[in-house]
Amino acid sequence: MTTFTRDVLTLTNPDALADSIAASLRELVMGTLRRRGLVVGISGGIDSALCTALAVRAFGPQKVVGLFMPESASSSESLTYGKLLAERFGIATVTEDLAPALHALGCYTRQDEAIRKVFPQYGAGWKSKLVIPSILEGERLNISRVVVESPEGEQQSAPLPLDAYLQLVAATNFKQRLRTTMEYFHADRLNYAVCGTPNRLEYDQGFFVKGGDGLADVKPIAHLYKTQVYALARHLGVPDEICNRAPTTDTFSLPQGQDEFYYALPYGEMDLCLWARNHDVPADEAARALGLTADQVTRVYKDIDAKRRATRPLHLTGLLIEKVPEVLG
Repeated sequence: MTTFTRDVLTLTNPDALADSIAASLRELVMGTLRRRGLVVGISGGIDSALCTALAVRAFGPQKVVGLFMPESASSSESLTYGKLLAERFGIATVTEDLAPALHALGCYTRQDEAIRKVFPQYGAGWKSKLVIPSILEGERLNISRVVVESPEGEQQSAPLPLDAYLQLVAATNFKQRLRTTMEYFHADRLNYAVCGTPNRLEYDQGFFVKGGDGLADVKPIAHLYKTQVYALARHLGVPDEICNRAPTTDTFSLPQGQDEFYYALPYGEMDLCLWARNHDVPADEAARALGLTADQVTRVYKDIDAKRRATRPLHLTGLLIEKVPEVLG
């Protein structure tokens, strides 16, 4: 049993934490991986921003390269904030426009085909996103709804049948996988390692694409809760514009918060519920601290457990029929 308050995620010594992560990065990248520096895919969000700051702390700006990888659905703010970050930390950057390759792969066409199974009129000039119902409103099924917006600004939403949902997600996953492909191209040409950017909430709950943003050589902040990511980023001088930005997916053409797409709650409350679940805090105690009901927290706990079960395969590497003892023991 642990006393639970909203202060459990407070960083007591951010400098020591940053130094520890930087030292581990140097050991892992230069020792274990035998690479000279890091490539970071910069999204304009807080996670890649903190990873950039930590990479610079570990290797200096001359051995960190930031990649901007916009595509047709990307927010213009992402590139603006990414450039602001790179300038702040003095790193070299490369911009790779992924839209032509995604068009060639059929990413956008396959997305549109999936959405037209529900909205036949969906086409040029329309925008879309996926959402899930709020867990606070009662027991929910994690059934995604697609929200579409016409060129005139009229929005509609409808649940997606399973085949349409699977195709839409599969097509969208091209984006994360192509970004990772580009990261490894630049890492290989420089003899650098690829830096993964998931925080603890994303890593624990499987909020990543296997072979996409889930694939990296090193993941320096996977043990940090999102709240701690924001705090450490501010401490290390990440621009306020990024630190004040709400978490988004920047994956669909309509603006989309991570909580409406995947998580049960906004990240601050979700972080605290995850910490409470990890430390066996009873639902009623967590509820009092969070201003929720015990029933609501119980539902969040169930959702945490369910996502862990459902996304466990994402954490697995290629499975062997028999061990090959000469390789990695």
